[in-house]
Amino acid sequence: MKTAIVTGAARGIGLAATRQFLDQGWRVIMIDRDEPALQDAVLGLMNVEPVVCDVSQPDQVAEMARDVGDSVHALVNNAGVADFGPIETTDFDRWRRVMETNLDGVFLMSQALHDALCAAKGAIVNIASISGLRASTLRVAYGTSKAAVIQLTQQQAVELGEHGVRANCVCPGPVDTKLALAVHTPEIRAAYHDAIPLNRYGTEDEIAAMITFLCSPACSYVTGQVIAVDGGFEATGVGLPALR
Repeated sequence: MKTAIVTGAARGIGLAATRQFLDQGWRVIMIDRDEPALQDAVLGLMNVEPVVCDVSQPDQVAEMARDVGDSVHALVNNAGVADFGPIETTDFDRWRRVMETNLDGVFLMSQALHDALCAAKGAIVNIASISGLRASTLRVAYGTSKAAVIQLTQQQAVELGEHGVRANCVCPGPVDTKLALAVHTPEIRAAYHDAIPLNRYGTEDEIAAMITFLCSPACSYVTGQVIAVDGGFEATGVGLPALR
């Protein structure tokens, strides 16, 4: 049985990916720093191992890597924080809080599991965002962190390819998660509806389907790719809904 490690697995896209891996016969190590939410998430799930770990903390990541063993076939770096604000009010503490999880966590997890992934000729899937592909207001820290994840993914693909490890990046568009519902006002949701060619938010399961696909044998020759799962939002460029 293959083993996947999913960070930010207690909710949202991470939990949806966990469930899809399980449906496909994988074992999943579920990583999250929110212990109560993680314990709730594993209820009723088989072939999972919950591990409380803050991916932004090197010592916790190192301990996790020692404990999970040396057989890791897929690593999904999904853990992230969304903290939006204008440049002038983004102090360094806020900047570092975003970078520590969104960027440092991806680096630390991938480095700590390097040997296990190489031994398994495994796959890395990093979750970035359309905010890493297109600049937007209030996302100086968040968007920059996600753009850096895209570059880090390509570095991983180039360096680890000779070991048989594939690395790809998924950039979700607006997704109906609890986080999106909390930070997107009705006006924002309406604007996205008009700007996205498919005229809707995505679902957690739609993002998870791309994640598990990239970890599957069907993608054995795919590495270094950045895939926007966004209903066509990235493709629209400067197009205006009124001109369609």
